[in-house]
Amino acid sequence: MVGSAGGLPVSALECLWANSLPARGGMCYGGAVMRAFPFAIAALAAFTFVVLRPSGALGAEPVGADNCKACHETAYKTWKDSQHARSLESLSPRQQKDGRCLSCHAPQNSRGLKEVSCETCHGGGQYYTPTYVMKDKELARAVGLEDPSEKICSKCHDSNAPSLKPFKFIDRLKLIDHWSAEREARKPPAGEKNKP
Repeated sequence: MVGSAGGLPVSALECLWANSLPARGGMCYGGAVMRAFPFAIAALAAFTFVVLRPSGALGAEPVGADNCKACHETAYKTWKDSQHARSLESLSPRQQKDGRCLSCHAPQNSRGLKEVSCETCHGGGQYYTPTYVMKDKELARAVGLEDPSEKICSKCHDSNAPSLKPFKFIDRLKLIDHWSAEREARKPPAGEKNKP
């Protein structure tokens, strides 16, 4: 209870409301608005990450595959040898100027990324690439790291894609497997597992 409005006690947030709308007539102690401000900022931050993030409204910027390479060298090499890394090169010069083609072959072209890269599938890395974030899987996912799924792939690999073969997610997933080699490379050598 930090003030009163019409003789009734009010909270710091009610004081903030009353001070922003003088017609309401609330009276608050001078510091109540400033004490409420951090709570309002925290509420806005929570709203941003809980409500807007799942809808993609947060819009993290991509950092580029070379940034991913620093920690995921094996996965980067696998990707670099894949068709996704050369997706723009597979188009004719005329197709490279066609927005319909670029939407899948270089979906982040306007941001300077000329291929289907890590962040095309895993989301823009602006918030999840710091090492301390990547070490906490839940935090990384909370701030934008996406686990690729059939839904993400089907944004481009759908019935409208000019492909001779139908897209079968499980079969195609094996063609882009960059995580198995990465996990294997991170395993400690066989006798070091039990060492403290």
